[in-house]
Amino acid sequence: MPAGTDSIPEIEHIVVVMMENHSFDNYFGTLGRGDGFPVDRRGRPIAANPDGAGTVVHAFRMPTACQQRGAPSNSWNASHVAFGDGRNDGFVKASGAVAMGYWTGEDLPFYASLARTFVLCDRWFASCPAQTYPNRRYLMSGTSAGLVADPAGAVAAPSPANGLIFDQLDAHSISWRNYYSDLPSTGLFRTALAHGPANLATIDHYFSDAASGALPAFSLVDPPFDRPGSEENPQNIQIGEAFVSRVVHAAMSGPAWRKTLLVWCYDESGGYYDHIPPPPAVEPDGIPPEIAVPPDQPGRFDRYGFRVPAVIVSPYARPRYVSHRTHDHTSILKLLETKWNLPALTYRDANADDLLDSIDLHRPPRFLHPPELAPPGQVSNPATCQSGDAGTIPPATAVTRRHARGVSPP
Repeated sequence: MPAGTDSIPEIEHIVVVMMENHSFDNYFGTLGRGDGFPVDRRGRPIAANPDGAGTVVHAFRMPTACQQRGAPSNSWNASHVAFGDGRNDGFVKASGAVAMGYWTGEDLPFYASLARTFVLCDRWFASCPAQTYPNRRYLMSGTSAGLVADPAGAVAAPSPANGLIFDQLDAHSISWRNYYSDLPSTGLFRTALAHGPANLATIDHYFSDAASGALPAFSLVDPPFDRPGSEENPQNIQIGEAFVSRVVHAAMSGPAWRKTLLVWCYDESGGYYDHIPPPPAVEPDGIPPEIAVPPDQPGRFDRYGFRVPAVIVSPYARPRYVSHRTHDHTSILKLLETKWNLPALTYRDANADDLLDSIDLHRPPRFLHPPELAPPGQVSNPATCQSGDAGTIPPATAVTRRHARGVSPP
């Protein structure tokens, strides 16, 4: 088929809402669906990490919905220390005890409801073990082009050699728009910003376009980054959950819902613990990471970052299905490329899974009538804390001393 040919006409609108900085276990470790925390006979998580000084920190429920200020960290170096050559035992050494904290469905009822109703992906990894800008570059271009951090100079940067997914969409007159709350993700690239009002719109336009059935073929929806709402520390995570609830309900209640596929995911794990070691990944190109060894940890772009929460929301979503296939942010590129028969941007997206295991296009859509989902915690169980007011971290019951014959239970 010629490039630009639509091979999945059942889906007309693909929406991506990418939040900030949480791991799968951090949100869904106790969900009871998908590959969450290993547990003991009482159903308690048994995950633990040493601090390197004789103390062991066990997984613990976070005292509040607010996060600690300045920690944990998902920097290149912290991620590699946390990985610990595949043992995933360096999180506390890298980021402190807060890395072992997690939240439950009581804290985030909408997210738990979404993950229990639609397709939960329990092998969705960040594209690289690094921060926001590198991973969002992967979402738009299939590579970070060497970037491993979030320097100010990375904003409005030149596009990678093979361009952006937006260039491919433009070349075949496929509509797209970045709906932003304060800062657009497309601002990472100069050429994407140059599109101006035609492809950049405020978040209010997302809600009005969803309500009128006027969403483009591809929508990238951004939470607030300069104010609470993205879920990055030290924010109250319930504010971000309420934002995603509005985004999802707008898609489900609009006239175009019957032909919509929405992806909710996170750019990276934020430094929070996850028990699944990231597997090897296809290097996207020949560009090495911008590091200096020492002092930086050695590595290449040949391994994913840690798992992040991800759910596929669509009328065609497979009921009661958990996707165990390996995904990363370039799976979104692969989905777009598969739908419109577009060439890959890098080796990474060329080899990515296209997410189509999560939907069933051969039967009538099972969620044509949007299911009822739990209200967000900000409505049903609102936290009273302020950003940075995380409570006592770690709680005393989560800390033990290492003994000669192992670790004493919490």
